[in-house]
Amino acid sequence: MTSDSPLALLALHAVRITGFADTPALARRYGLDAAETKETLLDAEARGWVEHTAFADAEGWSLTEAGRAENERQLAAELERAGGAGEVRDVHSEFLPLNALLLRACTDWQLRPAAGDRLAVNDHSDPAWDARILYELAGIDRALGPLIDRLGSVLTRFRGYDTRFTAALVRVRDGEVAWVDRTDVDSCHRVWFELHEDLIATLGIDRHAAA
Repeated sequence: MTSDSPLALLALHAVRITGFADTPALARRYGLDAAETKETLLDAEARGWVEHTAFADAEGWSLTEAGRAENERQLAAELERAGGAGEVRDVHSEFLPLNALLLRACTDWQLRPAAGDRLAVNDHSDPAWDARILYELAGIDRALGPLIDRLGSVLTRFRGYDTRFTAALVRVRDGEVAWVDRTDVDSCHRVWFELHEDLIATLGIDRHAAA
């Protein structure tokens, strides 16, 4: 049976996987009440786990080193209670080859080597080039669903990555090319990055070691 995560864990973890976001965005990440999320984040700030910063037109929350350690402590305890560590580790092992494919697809979406310029920007004027990448992304999309089903059977908070990835891919097919790799929208790459961060945080793996 899948386990639901408490509000305090979800609010702190939302900061971890988004990197930097304002309170409404963090609340939306897990469908939390915005007022309760704000109170939880203020409490976490008092404990030294998060900090709120503002610059230019942006403002939001980010984790401190102490908050990162606390997040990982909470996640480890949650996973032990759920009894699904083996399943999450197995999914992570199956995720890694897909991760390599996704990174290559995003690179190819950004760059299209030309004569004399291996780093030429892909201007999306070659439909065959883009079609090949979309075919690869579609394969990743199909493989992602079963993995998320397995993760979601352990912890509810893992649910939804597959539907978000599919939604982004639909927008790309409709001509919104930025939805492959933009970081300021719920693109294929952003969804994938969050999932990767979620997995390694849950398992206590260093991202650089995982790469």
